[in-house]
Amino acid sequence: MDKKARIFEIAKKTLTLEAEAVSQLITYLDGDFAKVVELIYECKGRVIVTGIGKSANIANKMVATFNSTGTPSIFMHAADAIHGDLGIIQKDDVVICLSKSGNTSEIKVLVPLIKRFENLLVAIVSNQDSFLAKQADYVLKASVSEEACPNNLAPTSSTTAQLALGDALAMCLLDLRGFSSEDFAKVHPGGSLGKKLYLRVKDIYPLNERPCVKLHDTIGKIISEISSKRLGATAVLDDNNHLVGMITDGDIRRMLEKNLMAIEGIVAGDIMSKHPKIVAPDELAVNVFNMMKGNNITQVIVIARGKYLGMVHLHDLMREGIV
Repeated sequence: MDKKARIFEIAKKTLTLEAEAVSQLITYLDGDFAKVVELIYECKGRVIVTGIGKSANIANKMVATFNSTGTPSIFMHAADAIHGDLGIIQKDDVVICLSKSGNTSEIKVLVPLIKRFENLLVAIVSNQDSFLAKQADYVLKASVSEEACPNNLAPTSSTTAQLALGDALAMCLLDLRGFSSEDFAKVHPGGSLGKKLYLRVKDIYPLNERPCVKLHDTIGKIISEISSKRLGATAVLDDNNHLVGMITDGDIRRMLEKNLMAIEGIVAGDIMSKHPKIVAPDELAVNVFNMMKGNNITQVIVIARGKYLGMVHLHDLMREGIV
């Protein structure tokens, strides 16, 4: 077998074993899982998630997911806990401990200390006969038939199962809390993800020029307005400054193709689009992008209470990282 074929063989086996490990978790869901979700939902404190080795890495990710979806959580490394970090745990906190074997020396030292504090302990563990499983108040089974590691040693399938089970807890809690996209935006203000959730038209259009012409303005005036305002289009207003249409640089090109010898008498009303796409200032920028994409356009007009406010260009959304 050549090197490429061997690579594909190992990759497929790894993904298959890990997919099977996650799928098997469905059969393990029981009353303890539901009780743990309700326990955390009603908890007046935080969720303390702990583990050792690779399980500690998964515990860190669980904490990040909990915090970002409305469940206050703190990571506590099992080894550091017995050297002072136990002070993290407060009276009303719920502790989740992750371990494949449930029998490591750190776990055997830590668990009795947690129990002494009288905090409820949830185990996410593969070995149901382990010290951790027997000491925990609730046990979430994360057993796997084998690791994806060819030597059945490196934590792979087991940590994938832990990760998936943590996500399942987080999503159940998210649903119970009615955690909305607006709530999500409050804790994700940075990066493109945050902008998709909170950036609105009113945050963008004031930074642009406000191109506009009147119904009877000439082609020269139209071209000058589009060129000087650098948005590739202009709004067309009537004598009462109400929006009646829009002219893009594409409209100009198409007009020139049809009227090569007779353009002097052409005015804005002759070539404008009478039904341009409009948006309100409070519209999410990501929705504007989807509108542009769906209609194959690059500009939209901003309107509030019938008043023309300005324009948003596709380039504005690209600059903000929406696209």
